[in-house]
Amino acid sequence: MDTRREAREHEVLAMIQEMNRCWTETWDEQAFGKFIHPDAVAIAPLTPGRLEGRDAYIAGWRAFVKGATIHAWEETGHRIRFFCRDTCAVVTYFFVIRFDMGGQDVTMKGRDMFTLVRQGGRWLVAADQFSPEPAEG
Repeated sequence: MDTRREAREHEVLAMIQEMNRCWTETWDEQAFGKFIHPDAVAIAPLTPGRLEGRDAYIAGWRAFVKGATIHAWEETGHRIRFFCRDTCAVVTYFFVIRFDMGGQDVTMKGRDMFTLVRQGGRWLVAADQFSPEPAEG
């Protein structure tokens, strides 16, 4: 792997991890919003339809973090692929999150897939889809 590609992958990974810290460690809405494209779209397993636009995207995460107490967040198996002359990236990884919600302790294993676009010298989330990891059968 060439050094330039490694640097791009490191930049994208650092961005994803920093964005996730904004909602898993403490809710920093202003910082979180800086990572989201104005026309972002997200598909979440507990939200009907889709979240469209930065405001709806942020509101979805706000509702979760206001209703839950997050105890642990772990990301593994990151894969990053670049497209469109390195102006677009797709990031996938697996996660485990443990949180309390409504008096119940919940542990969820899942996978996340982001589409990022590079604008104004930085990466922004244009699309996000996450889902629970299916049980092995």
